Amino acid sequence: MAKLSESFRNIFKIQELRQRILFTAGLLVIVRIGAHVTLPGVDAKLLTEAMRSQSSNTLFGLYDLFVGGAFSNAAIFALGIMPYISASIIIQLLGAVIPYFQKLTKEGEEGRKKITQLTRYGTVVISMLQAWGVSVQLMSINAAGMPIVPEMVQGFGFQLSTMFVLTGGTMFMMWLGEQITERGIGNGISLIIFIGIVARFPNALLDEYQLVSSGARGLIIELIIFVLMFFIVAGIVLVTQATRRIPVQYAKRVVGRKIYGGVTQYIPMRVNTAGVMPIIFAQAIMFIPNTILTFFPESEFMQSIAGYFSYTSITYSVIYALMIIFFTYFYTAVAFNPKDVAENMQKQGGFIPGIRPGKHTSDFIDNILTKITLPGSIFLAIVAILPAFLMRMGVTSSFASFFGGTSLLIVVGVGLDTLQQIESHLLMRHYDGFMKSGKIKGRRM
Repeated sequence: MAKLSESFRNIFKIQELRQRILFTAGLLVIVRIGAHVTLPGVDAKLLTEAMRSQSSNTLFGLYDLFVGGAFSNAAIFALGIMPYISASIIIQLLGAVIPYFQKLTKEGEEGRKKITQLTRYGTVVISMLQAWGVSVQLMSINAAGMPIVPEMVQGFGFQLSTMFVLTGGTMFMMWLGEQITERGIGNGISLIIFIGIVARFPNALLDEYQLVSSGARGLIIELIIFVLMFFIVAGIVLVTQATRRIPVQYAKRVVGRKIYGGVTQYIPMRVNTAGVMPIIFAQAIMFIPNTILTFFPESEFMQSIAGYFSYTSITYSVIYALMIIFFTYFYTAVAFNPKDVAENMQKQGGFIPGIRPGKHTSDFIDNILTKITLPGSIFLAIVAILPAFLMRMGVTSSFASFFGGTSLLIVVGVGLDTLQQIESHLLMRHYDGFMKSGKIKGRRM
């Protein structure tokens, strides 16, 4: 504990790191303020009353968790950063199948700038479409027999203003995320999602307290649930940090078949190389069908289809789990290319003992990566769909959503990544960081 408190003191001894943390905190405060500024034309009092009667056991309830309550508040930041993530997914998928985008990924800094520009254009288009759906949904909601959007306000003007305000809010949040990444402590987009989830933590605890105090749930059952959540958190940390190390030998001098002065190093291969990105990617895709369905609030046929994409439905859970497994492999392939690793290793005179350089080394690394990624992806999928099953068993949606799966994965993953960012700043200036004092280290397999 003493070493941990010393690490916190060390943070504020470094002027640059202190400024980065304060800058990040300031921008995150702006994000939270925007989550409580209601859209023009919406009656805030009626909206609050309407949201009390709305079930949170839906996909939009989970969306609201990701944006820190901004969606249920009909706030200017209601769309959150999800449109940007959706656009990023589309661009990355296109980069795997379309030669033009493949070429951009290989053009270095210029290609990266072009991809960023296209992603921003895609964010605008997706935001406009989602904002249109939100405006249609808002005009269909009533509270106490009155529409939350007055009839004199309803119409094309309200839809147009909502589209511009929500799209502007998303673009502003995207800009804030980029500023946190460049001038703050990094992981800007992930931190925005992180702070939105953490902001709902008091509500989750309050719901559980009310259940226990009212006698609806016994104290023993509540303690068992918390212990279960503790083991889930521990499992997430272990899987997130677990690594498989591949020995690589670098020869200083080779005569015939003999190696002189060899140096052995290791390639750390994480079980969960993709981190929380598969969860975020899969969730962003799963929001698309429900966004489309908001355009048809009066259609019985479309609402019947919506039942298959309900957050607690078996169909949703199966599709969601399969998408997480797919995106885990996809993002791992993007972040870790065995062919590039093998080529760089061969150029530097390194080799894996018992494996021939070149293609054989690449295939060997790829085989190991595939094997260790599979259990990691399945674990992510199981934990991500756990809240849906907890809700079906009667657990409150706020508690299940926060502690049961996706939210917890993001909180733990982003939290560890942020600690690593701070750790790197401390170590650069010869200070002990959290990873050493807090015992947060990668585990070997």
